[in-house]
Amino acid sequence: MALATLEQRLKDTNAIGIFTKIALKNQVDDLVSRVRAHHDGPGNATLSQLRQAYDQLLARVHGLLKDGDPALANAIMASRESIWVVLMDPVKFAKL
Repeated sequence: MALATLEQRLKDTNAIGIFTKIALKNQVDDLVSRVRAHHDGPGNATLSQLRQAYDQLLARVHGLLKDGDPALANAIMASRESIWVVLMDPVKFAKL
């Protein structure tokens, strides 16, 4: 599923509250900044550390959604590897 579609579905879901959505957005922004630093040169985080942070973030999102919006939770988990590929590809990442 397209990243933009998942992002919009996450914004639209009623399964989590507005403050949780804001906190998640901040965590996503932080991860994206760390990935950007990784692409720009030797960043503070190793590839392994970035993957761990990514997996933890997706696990948290899945946990928040699994009861209230299981279809979205499953769609996000099904897209897990394809999203990671986009994050790790400097050309695809630059288009985000």
